[in-house]
Amino acid sequence: MPFGRRRNRIDRSLRERGVPPEPQHRPREVEETTGPWDAADAPEDGVARIDLGSLRLPAVPGMELRVDVNAQQKVIGATLRSGESTLQVSAFAAPRAAGIWDDVRADLARSASGQGGSLREVEGPFGHELTGTVLVAQPAQQGQPAPQPVRRAARFLGVDGPRWFLRGMLSGPAAEGPEAAAQLEEAFRRIVVVRGNEPMPVREQLPLTLPPQAAAQVAAQQAARRQAGGATPPAPGA
Repeated sequence: MPFGRRRNRIDRSLRERGVPPEPQHRPREVEETTGPWDAADAPEDGVARIDLGSLRLPAVPGMELRVDVNAQQKVIGATLRSGESTLQVSAFAAPRAAGIWDDVRADLARSASGQGGSLREVEGPFGHELTGTVLVAQPAQQGQPAPQPVRRAARFLGVDGPRWFLRGMLSGPAAEGPEAAAQLEEAFRRIVVVRGNEPMPVREQLPLTLPPQAAAQVAAQQAARRQAGGATPPAPGA
């Protein structure tokens, strides 16, 4: 059960920090996690992972990793692409001994409905998830009026860990069928979350960083654009 999987992560993390878990007032199922992983219980599986600070993402042959970087070279997002499908991932701070995915699901469904989309709750490989459609803004062309948003298929995955919450959004064919989603689902399962010990407000995004080589590449591109008087380029794939 997803609940048992989440509690197992939380209980293990608290024990390793010397904090006794809260007493349980009713029996509960506890099931060993099969991923995503907390840094404290990540397996020695030989999988190469790209270190983005709070997230270690699997380096899968044929799969592209793209990071979004703002003008201050701060990483604000990470996306894995497999063919025409993408998986956007983010990690957030969560309470010490409770998860937030139930509340986040309700907020996402409500937000999608208010914007003209529609998400419904289903049971998936990581427990409860959302599937349906969301409205996506289209990039504007210079000198042209802003295009109308389009409705696209989307799936939202969520996993509660010890003091963190990991969210994934699948789009493209992976949001429409299990076969197209298999590779990205496996990549999501292999993610390692590094929460750290710093206190953070609940739902604040965990900080992401670029590996040194990629950070130098982004800095060089941004400097070249500034000298040419152009706009800040999108971040390269890591």
